[in-house]
Amino acid sequence: RRGAHVVVNDLGGAPDGSGKSTSMADVTVNEIKAAGGQAVASYDSVATPAGGEAIIKKAVDSFGRVDIVINNAGILRDKSFAKLEPQDLEIVLDVHLKGAFYVSQPAFIKMKEQNYGRFIFTASAAGVLGNFGQSNYAVAKGGLMAFTKTLAREVAKKGITVNAVSPGYIDTDMTKVVP
Repeated sequence: RRGAHVVVNDLGGAPDGSGKSTSMADVTVNEIKAAGGQAVASYDSVATPAGGEAIIKKAVDSFGRVDIVINNAGILRDKSFAKLEPQDLEIVLDVHLKGAFYVSQPAFIKMKEQNYGRFIFTASAAGVLGNFGQSNYAVAKGGLMAFTKTLAREVAKKGITVNAVSPGYIDTDMTKVVP
C-alpha cells in the first residue's frame, strides 16, 4: 500500500525446517498484489551463500534495486540441552544466524552502491533471557543481536541503518509448537 516492491522468500516448510512448498510465499505474494502492491516469490534457502545471493538477485532483477532487507527466517528444533543433537544446533544456526549473513552480505554490496539501505533483524527475547529447551535458538538469536550491533557500526557511514526487533512471543505457525 505504501509503494514497496516485495520479494517474499519462504521455503514453505514445517516449523522444524523439514519439507518444502511454494504455497506460503505464493499466498503472501497474491495478498500483496490483491492489495495493489508489487511482489514476487523466492523459494531459495537463506541457509546457503548461493541462496542468499539468489534472493538479492531476484530483487535486483525484478525491481532494479534492494533498499530494505528483513531477516526473519526461522525454524525451531527445541530440545533440552542434554538431548540436543549437533544437527539440531547446526540447522538452527544455519537458518537464523548464517542465513541473515548470507542474505545481508550481497544486499549490502548493492546498498553501498546506492548509499542507502535498511536492515531489520528479527531477534528474540530468548537470545537475551534464554528459554528452556531452546539453547540452539537462543544462541542463534543472541548472535543476531551481536551481528546487528556490529554491522550497524560498520555500515553507518554508507547511509545504511541496521536494527533488530526482539519480540517476546508472536503467534505464528512456527511458535504454535512452543509451550
